[in-house]
Amino acid sequence: MSTVIHAHQLRKKYGQHLAVDGIDLNVERGSIYGLVGPNGAGKTTILRMLVDVIRPTSGDLTVLGEVPRQSNSALRQRIGYLPGELKLTARVTGKVLLQQLGKVSGPVDETFVATLAERLGLDLSRPVHALSKGNKQKIGLVQAFMHRPELLILDEPTSGLDPLMQREFLALVREAQSEGQTVLLSSHILSEIQHAADEVAVLTGGKIVADNDVSSLRLASISHLRATLAGTLVDDVLACFTPLSDLQDVQVTSAPGDLVRLTASVQGDIDAVIKALAQFQVLALTIEEPDLEESILNLYSSEAANHE
Repeated sequence: MSTVIHAHQLRKKYGQHLAVDGIDLNVERGSIYGLVGPNGAGKTTILRMLVDVIRPTSGDLTVLGEVPRQSNSALRQRIGYLPGELKLTARVTGKVLLQQLGKVSGPVDETFVATLAERLGLDLSRPVHALSKGNKQKIGLVQAFMHRPELLILDEPTSGLDPLMQREFLALVREAQSEGQTVLLSSHILSEIQHAADEVAVLTGGKIVADNDVSSLRLASISHLRATLAGTLVDDVLACFTPLSDLQDVQVTSAPGDLVRLTASVQGDIDAVIKALAQFQVLALTIEEPDLEESILNLYSSEAANHE
Protein backbone atom coordinates (compact mmCIF):
# COMPACT_ATOMS: atom_id res chain seq x y z
CA MET A 1 0.00 0.00 0.00
CA SER A 2 1.19 3.54 -0.73
CA THR A 3 0.98 6.48 1.62
CA VAL A 4 -1.71 9.02 0.69
CA ILE A 5 -1.14 11.43 3.60
CA HIS A 6 2.22 11.88 5.29
CA ALA A 7 2.90 14.39 8.06
CA HIS A 8 6.10 14.62 10.06
CA GLN A 9 6.51 16.91 13.06
CA LEU A 10 3.62 19.03 11.77
CA ARG A 11 2.97 22.17 13.79
CA LYS A 12 0.54 25.06 13.59
CA LYS A 13 0.93 28.04 15.88
CA TYR A 14 -1.46 30.97 16.33
CA GLY A 15 0.45 33.62 18.24
CA GLN A 16 1.56 31.85 21.43
CA HIS A 17 -1.01 29.06 21.05
CA LEU A 18 0.26 25.81 19.55
CA ALA A 19 -2.87 24.31 17.96
CA VAL A 20 -1.02 21.33 16.45
CA ASP A 21 2.09 20.25 18.30
CA GLY A 22 4.50 18.19 16.22
CA ILE A 23 2.30 15.34 15.03
CA ASP A 24 3.33 12.44 12.82
CA LEU A 25 0.60 10.96 10.64
CA ASN A 26 0.53 8.34 7.88
CA VAL A 27 -2.64 7.37 6.05
CA GLU A 28 -2.34 4.46 3.62
CA ARG A 29 -4.20 4.24 0.31
CA GLY A 30 -7.55 2.49 0.56
CA SER A 31 -7.82 2.86 4.33
CA ILE A 32 -10.39 4.59 6.52
CA TYR A 33 -8.49 6.64 9.09
CA GLY A 34 -10.14 8.41 12.00
CA LEU A 35 -9.06 11.41 14.05
CA VAL A 36 -10.90 11.59 17.35
CA GLY A 37 -10.64 14.13 20.12
CA PRO A 38 -12.59 16.80 21.99
CA ASN A 39 -13.32 20.19 20.50
CA GLY A 40 -10.09 22.17 20.42
CA ALA A 41 -7.88 19.09 20.14
CA GLY A 42 -6.52 20.17 16.75
CA LYS A 43 -8.54 17.94 14.41
CA THR A 44 -9.97 20.70 12.23
CA THR A 45 -6.62 22.49 12.06
CA ILE A 46 -4.96 19.34 10.74
CA LEU A 47 -7.63 18.80 8.09
CA ARG A 48 -7.45 22.43 6.96
CA MET A 49 -3.70 22.14 6.51
CA LEU A 50 -4.20 19.06 4.35
CA VAL A 51 -6.36 21.02 1.90
CA ASP A 52 -4.24 24.20 2.13
CA VAL A 53 -6.95 26.32 3.74
CA ILE A 54 -4.29 27.18 6.32
CA ARG A 55 -0.56 26.49 6.18
CA PRO A 56 1.72 24.76 8.69
CA THR A 57 4.07 26.76 10.86
CA SER A 58 6.64 23.99 10.47
CA GLY A 59 7.00 20.33 9.59
CA ASP A 60 6.65 18.21 6.48
CA LEU A 61 3.33 17.46 4.79
CA THR A 62 2.39 15.67 1.59
CA VAL A 63 -1.07 14.76 0.28
CA LEU A 64 -1.38 12.38 -2.68
CA GLY A 65 2.34 12.81 -3.23
CA GLU A 66 2.22 16.61 -3.38
CA VAL A 67 2.94 19.42 -0.94
CA PRO A 68 -0.43 21.21 -0.47
CA ARG A 69 0.99 24.73 -0.38
CA GLN A 70 2.81 24.11 -3.68
CA SER A 71 -0.12 22.41 -5.41
CA ASN A 72 -2.70 23.64 -7.91
CA SER A 73 -6.34 22.95 -8.67
CA ALA A 74 -5.50 19.49 -10.05
CA LEU A 75 -4.71 18.25 -6.53
CA ARG A 76 -7.90 19.76 -5.12
CA GLN A 77 -9.95 17.92 -7.72
CA ARG A 78 -8.54 14.63 -6.41
CA ILE A 79 -9.90 15.43 -2.94
CA GLY A 80 -13.44 15.54 -1.58
CA TYR A 81 -13.51 17.91 1.40
CA LEU A 82 -16.28 18.50 3.92
CA PRO A 83 -15.44 21.36 6.32
CA GLY A 84 -16.44 21.13 9.96
CA GLU A 85 -18.32 24.42 9.96
CA LEU A 86 -20.42 24.23 6.82
CA LYS A 87 -22.13 27.54 6.09
CA LEU A 88 -24.48 27.41 3.12
CA THR A 89 -26.54 30.54 2.44
CA ALA A 90 -27.10 30.24 -1.31
CA ARG A 91 -30.60 31.07 -2.52
CA VAL A 92 -30.36 28.62 -5.41
CA THR A 93 -31.65 25.06 -5.17
CA GLY A 94 -29.48 22.22 -3.98
CA LYS A 95 -29.30 20.87 -7.52
CA VAL A 96 -28.03 24.16 -8.95
CA LEU A 97 -25.49 24.60 -6.14
CA LEU A 98 -24.08 21.12 -6.71
CA GLN A 99 -23.86 21.79 -10.44
CA GLN A 100 -21.88 24.96 -9.70
CA LEU A 101 -19.58 23.09 -7.32
CA GLY A 102 -19.15 20.36 -9.92
CA LYS A 103 -17.50 22.86 -12.26
CA VAL A 104 -14.78 23.28 -9.62
CA SER A 105 -14.38 19.68 -8.45
CA GLY A 106 -14.20 18.15 -11.91
CA PRO A 107 -16.40 15.76 -13.89
CA VAL A 108 -19.54 14.75 -12.03
CA ASP A 109 -22.04 12.06 -12.95
CA GLU A 110 -25.49 13.61 -12.47
CA THR A 111 -27.00 10.16 -11.98
CA PHE A 112 -24.60 9.52 -9.10
CA VAL A 113 -25.54 12.87 -7.55
CA ALA A 114 -29.22 11.90 -7.71
CA THR A 115 -28.45 8.52 -6.15
CA LEU A 116 -26.51 10.11 -3.29
CA ALA A 117 -29.33 12.57 -2.64
CA GLU A 118 -31.92 9.78 -2.63
CA ARG A 119 -29.91 7.66 -0.22
CA LEU A 120 -29.49 10.59 2.15
CA GLY A 121 -33.13 11.65 1.88
CA LEU A 122 -32.19 15.02 0.41
CA ASP A 123 -34.61 17.09 -1.69
CA LEU A 124 -32.45 18.92 -4.23
CA SER A 125 -35.31 21.06 -5.46
CA ARG A 126 -35.44 23.17 -2.29
CA PRO A 127 -33.49 26.45 -1.85
CA VAL A 128 -30.30 25.79 0.07
CA HIS A 129 -30.70 28.70 2.48
CA ALA A 130 -34.05 27.29 3.65
CA LEU A 131 -32.69 23.85 4.51
CA SER A 132 -32.24 22.58 8.06
CA LYS A 133 -28.77 22.02 9.51
CA GLY A 134 -29.07 18.30 8.81
CA ASN A 135 -30.04 18.81 5.17
CA LYS A 136 -27.26 21.34 4.64
CA GLN A 137 -24.89 18.72 6.01
CA LYS A 138 -26.24 16.30 3.41
CA ILE A 139 -25.48 18.85 0.67
CA GLY A 140 -21.94 18.97 2.02
CA LEU A 141 -21.64 15.20 1.95
CA VAL A 142 -22.96 14.95 -1.62
CA GLN A 143 -20.46 17.55 -2.88
CA ALA A 144 -17.61 15.68 -1.19
CA PHE A 145 -18.53 12.28 -2.64
CA MET A 146 -20.02 13.24 -6.02
CA HIS A 147 -16.84 13.38 -8.12
CA ARG A 148 -15.56 10.07 -6.67
CA PRO A 149 -12.28 11.59 -5.42
CA GLU A 150 -9.20 9.55 -4.57
CA LEU A 151 -9.20 11.03 -1.07
CA LEU A 152 -12.13 12.04 1.13
CA ILE A 153 -11.35 14.44 4.00
CA LEU A 154 -14.42 14.76 6.20
CA ASP A 155 -14.57 16.96 9.29
CA GLU A 156 -17.34 15.91 11.74
CA PRO A 157 -19.32 14.42 8.81
CA THR A 158 -22.35 13.19 10.78
CA SER A 159 -23.01 16.50 12.53
CA GLY A 160 -26.75 17.19 12.37
CA LEU A 161 -27.64 13.79 10.89
CA ASP A 162 -30.21 11.51 12.51
CA PRO A 163 -29.20 7.92 13.40
CA LEU A 164 -30.64 6.47 10.18
CA MET A 165 -28.65 8.88 8.03
CA GLN A 166 -25.54 8.24 10.15
CA ARG A 167 -25.79 4.57 9.22
CA GLU A 168 -26.24 5.48 5.55
CA PHE A 169 -23.16 7.67 5.75
CA LEU A 170 -21.13 4.78 7.16
CA ALA A 171 -22.35 2.62 4.28
CA LEU A 172 -21.17 5.28 1.80
CA VAL A 173 -17.76 5.39 3.44
CA ARG A 174 -17.35 1.62 3.27
CA GLU A 175 -18.43 1.61 -0.39
CA ALA A 176 -15.88 4.34 -1.14
CA GLN A 177 -13.20 2.20 0.46
CA SER A 178 -14.26 -0.84 -1.56
CA GLU A 179 -13.76 1.24 -4.71
CA GLY A 180 -10.19 2.09 -3.69
CA GLN A 181 -10.82 5.53 -2.23
CA THR A 182 -9.08 6.67 0.94
CA VAL A 183 -11.06 8.29 3.75
CA LEU A 184 -9.82 10.52 6.56
CA LEU A 185 -12.53 11.65 8.94
CA SER A 186 -12.67 13.40 12.27
CA SER A 187 -15.15 13.20 15.12
CA HIS A 188 -15.48 13.99 18.79
CA ILE A 189 -17.55 10.78 19.17
CA LEU A 190 -15.33 7.80 19.90
CA SER A 191 -17.94 5.16 19.00
CA GLU A 192 -18.54 6.75 15.58
CA ILE A 193 -14.86 6.50 14.69
CA GLN A 194 -14.70 2.95 16.01
CA HIS A 195 -17.57 1.90 13.74
CA ALA A 196 -16.19 3.66 10.67
CA ALA A 197 -12.41 3.49 10.73
CA ASP A 198 -9.67 0.89 10.33
CA GLU A 199 -7.13 2.97 12.22
CA VAL A 200 -7.53 5.76 14.74
CA ALA A 201 -5.42 8.57 16.13
CA VAL A 202 -6.55 10.13 19.41
CA LEU A 203 -5.76 13.82 19.81
CA THR A 204 -5.79 16.11 22.78
CA GLY A 205 -4.04 19.45 23.19
CA GLY A 206 -2.75 19.34 19.63
CA LYS A 207 -0.89 16.06 20.17
CA ILE A 208 -1.58 12.47 19.16
CA VAL A 209 -1.71 10.62 22.48
CA ALA A 210 -2.55 7.19 21.05
CA ASP A 211 -2.85 5.63 17.62
CA ASN A 212 -3.51 2.08 16.56
CA ASP A 213 -5.96 -0.14 14.73
CA VAL A 214 -9.56 0.28 15.92
CA SER A 215 -9.86 -3.09 17.67
CA SER A 216 -6.84 -2.36 19.86
CA LEU A 217 -8.17 1.03 20.92
CA ARG A 218 -11.61 -0.42 21.60
CA LEU A 219 -10.11 -2.99 23.96
CA ALA A 220 -8.24 -0.22 25.74
CA SER A 221 -11.44 1.69 26.55
CA ILE A 222 -13.48 1.58 29.74
CA SER A 223 -17.23 0.96 29.86
CA HIS A 224 -19.57 1.56 32.78
CA LEU A 225 -21.86 -1.30 33.76
CA ARG A 226 -25.06 -1.24 35.82
CA ALA A 227 -27.12 -4.37 36.48
CA THR A 228 -30.11 -5.29 38.61
CA LEU A 229 -30.17 -8.93 39.69
CA ALA A 230 -32.84 -11.09 41.35
CA GLY A 231 -32.77 -14.36 43.29
CA THR A 232 -29.32 -13.84 44.77
CA LEU A 233 -27.46 -12.26 47.69
CA VAL A 234 -24.99 -9.38 47.88
CA ASP A 235 -22.22 -11.66 49.14
CA ASP A 236 -22.73 -14.11 46.25
CA VAL A 237 -22.47 -11.33 43.67
CA LEU A 238 -19.39 -9.89 45.36
CA ALA A 239 -17.75 -13.31 45.41
CA CYS A 240 -18.39 -13.69 41.68
CA PHE A 241 -17.38 -10.28 40.38
CA THR A 242 -14.69 -8.97 42.72
CA PRO A 243 -12.02 -11.39 41.43
CA LEU A 244 -12.52 -10.44 37.76
CA SER A 245 -9.42 -8.57 36.63
CA ASP A 246 -11.34 -6.57 33.99
CA LEU A 247 -13.62 -4.98 36.61
CA GLN A 248 -12.82 -1.85 38.59
CA ASP A 249 -14.76 0.11 41.22
CA VAL A 250 -17.11 -2.81 41.88
CA GLN A 251 -20.06 -1.86 44.09
CA VAL A 252 -22.80 -4.33 45.06
CA THR A 253 -25.78 -3.17 47.13
CA SER A 254 -29.17 -4.51 48.13
CA ALA A 255 -32.29 -2.91 46.68
CA PRO A 256 -36.01 -3.02 47.56
CA GLY A 257 -37.80 -6.18 46.52
CA ASP A 258 -34.93 -8.52 47.40
CA LEU A 259 -32.91 -7.26 44.46
CA VAL A 260 -29.19 -6.69 44.13
CA ARG A 261 -27.61 -3.82 42.21
CA LEU A 262 -24.17 -4.09 40.65
CA THR A 263 -22.16 -1.18 39.30
CA ALA A 264 -18.61 -1.39 37.98
CA SER A 265 -16.19 -0.11 35.37
CA VAL A 266 -15.12 -2.64 32.76
CA GLN A 267 -11.57 -2.37 31.43
CA GLY A 268 -11.17 -3.92 27.99
CA ASP A 269 -13.06 -6.99 26.77
CA ILE A 270 -16.50 -7.31 28.35
CA ASP A 271 -17.04 -10.96 27.38
CA ALA A 272 -15.96 -12.40 30.76
CA VAL A 273 -18.33 -10.06 32.60
CA ILE A 274 -21.30 -11.05 30.44
CA LYS A 275 -20.56 -14.73 31.03
CA ALA A 276 -20.42 -14.12 34.79
CA LEU A 277 -23.76 -12.29 34.69
CA ALA A 278 -25.34 -15.26 32.90
CA GLN A 279 -25.43 -17.29 36.11
CA PHE A 280 -27.79 -14.77 37.70
CA GLN A 281 -31.32 -13.63 36.91
CA VAL A 282 -30.69 -10.26 35.23
CA LEU A 283 -33.65 -7.88 35.38
CA ALA A 284 -31.87 -4.87 33.90
CA LEU A 285 -28.50 -4.26 32.30
CA THR A 286 -26.91 -1.05 31.04
CA ILE A 287 -23.45 -0.75 29.52
CA GLU A 288 -22.40 2.82 28.77
CA GLU A 289 -19.40 4.22 26.99
CA PRO A 290 -17.42 6.75 29.00
CA ASP A 291 -17.29 10.31 27.83
CA LEU A 292 -14.53 11.13 25.41
CA GLU A 293 -12.32 12.86 27.96
CA GLU A 294 -12.29 9.72 30.10
CA SER A 295 -11.58 7.52 27.08
CA ILE A 296 -8.68 9.72 26.04
CA LEU A 297 -7.27 9.77 29.57
CA ASN A 298 -7.40 5.97 29.70
CA LEU A 299 -5.86 5.59 26.24
CA TYR A 300 -3.12 8.06 27.13
CA SER A 301 -2.38 6.24 30.39
CA SER A 302 -2.24 2.89 28.57
CA GLU A 303 0.09 4.28 25.92
CA ALA A 304 2.36 5.85 28.52
CA ALA A 305 2.53 2.59 30.46
CA ASN A 306 3.54 0.73 27.29
CA HIS A 307 6.54 3.04 26.87
CA GLU A 308 7.83 2.81 30.45
